[in-house]
Amino acid sequence: MSSKYIYLDHAAATPLDPSVLKLMLLFYESNFYNPSAGYIPAIEVRRKIDEARARVAFWLGAKPPEIVFTAGATEANNLAINGIMSKYPKANMLISAIEHESVIAPSQSFNTRNVKVTKDGRIDLEDLKQKLDEKTVLVSVMQANNEIGTIQPIRQVFQIVQTERRRRSGQGLPLYLHTDSAQAANYLDLHTSRLGVDLMSLNGGKIYGPKQTGVLFIKTGVQLSPQIKGGGQERGLRSGTENVAGIIGLAAALDLSQSSRNEEAERLTILRDNFIAELITALPDLQLNGSLKHRLPNNVHITLPGADNERLLMELDGQAILAAAGSACSASSDEPSHVLKAIGSSDEEARGSLRLTLGRSTTEEQLRTVVKVLSSLS
Repeated sequence: MSSKYIYLDHAAATPLDPSVLKLMLLFYESNFYNPSAGYIPAIEVRRKIDEARARVAFWLGAKPPEIVFTAGATEANNLAINGIMSKYPKANMLISAIEHESVIAPSQSFNTRNVKVTKDGRIDLEDLKQKLDEKTVLVSVMQANNEIGTIQPIRQVFQIVQTERRRRSGQGLPLYLHTDSAQAANYLDLHTSRLGVDLMSLNGGKIYGPKQTGVLFIKTGVQLSPQIKGGGQERGLRSGTENVAGIIGLAAALDLSQSSRNEEAERLTILRDNFIAELITALPDLQLNGSLKHRLPNNVHITLPGADNERLLMELDGQAILAAAGSACSASSDEPSHVLKAIGSSDEEARGSLRLTLGRSTTEEQLRTVVKVLSSLS
């Protein structure tokens, strides 16, 4: 990444790791073959896809056939929701009130209810219990929030779902648990059995891999209706010639992220906490949004009372500091963040909020510069 900028928008996009790019280039140049072809070079490309699928499955504690490659987490979320709910049109689904737009939008085509969250953005487990009924077939709760960084108690959500399954005693509708782990994959355990999830979405562009690559984990026995039909690739759930270079790159990026996640999480947690402390010292009126205890190591989401985040972002940009007001996927909307509204922020507070997300290139010196600049602008 260019040293010209202080980049604090890693929740929106991460730079492609150089080693991942080097590996991907082979599949744009010499190994460009269609993996469905029958000749030896194409069969070798198919074998490389199988190896990539096995590596992804390893980190998810899954079987290779349970991994379906997609063009990002948005497609994975859509496949999970539409794939389940279209089979049960008279059923309902539950989502947390702070889900990503790629969960909210497809869920609006079905009978969907929002589950409340607490002031720090954690799902209200009692509200989940109350809203879960015999007609619920899908619960979708993100593993970690893309705006405020709050980490959800997915295992506890699973236990509630499992209690309802036992109550049904195998009778009536199935009940599945989906989690969007796009923001979690750099720092959290993705083992699907430990989490208790039936479906999990991942995004290569958030883990120093290629954009427009993703994964949907589908537990054995879960039946989905295909959303893209054609040649039958990806178990018939996602037809179309495979994005070979992207698949190889995603698997390599996930390998790097998951194998180093503990060390990187520890490094960033120290940077994050020192950054928060310096911000609070320099800006005493500042409000920290989200959970401090249950928070992604790289996330700092703040509200500066009375500030206008559009103006702040423009002025930060002028100082070569790249940040965000919230989700990049909804940056063009004039509406206050639904995540901040869900945790009780007013419209004015939402419009004075900034999301600063750290990454592999972030240094202590950079963060000190950001504190000085924000202090001068406020």
